[in-house]
Amino acid sequence: MAEKGQLDSAVRDFIWNIVEIHSQLEAIHKSWAEMLGITEPQWLILMAIDDLDKGRGVSGIAVANKLRIHPAFVTNQTKRLEKLEFLARETSSEDARFLQISLTEKARAEISRLSNKREAVNSTMFSGLDEESLNYLNKRLSSIAKDSRLASQKLSIGIL
Repeated sequence: MAEKGQLDSAVRDFIWNIVEIHSQLEAIHKSWAEMLGITEPQWLILMAIDDLDKGRGVSGIAVANKLRIHPAFVTNQTKRLEKLEFLARETSSEDARFLQISLTEKARAEISRLSNKREAVNSTMFSGLDEESLNYLNKRLSSIAKDSRLASQKLSIGIL
């Protein structure tokens, strides 16, 4: 019985650590966004596009899936970011019903301008981890993320 109590305690500690990390990351993202004169969700959209785009642009649905937000919100925000000249939205050459979104040179320059600060923040956040440890942690977190999606789905349909 003591082992179950220790496991429950470890799980609670893990969850509260994740809540704290999430809170701090929100504050950091808000700071980056303010430096560019945009909102935190707009910053995250820029970062998702930067991560997903392999040179041909990326769909709004892919951005929405990565951020776990509604595609209509992405559409609304990308229109605003386009007006600010941070994004280019072009009709897909493969399917005219879809847009391919990419960062503009202005956006890349602004993000690049923040690179030294971003490196300093990352260095501070991960000061206790080397590359191998961080890769190991990412693999474990990826597995937990996958399993938490499954648990959430099971809970929502009444299996758990």
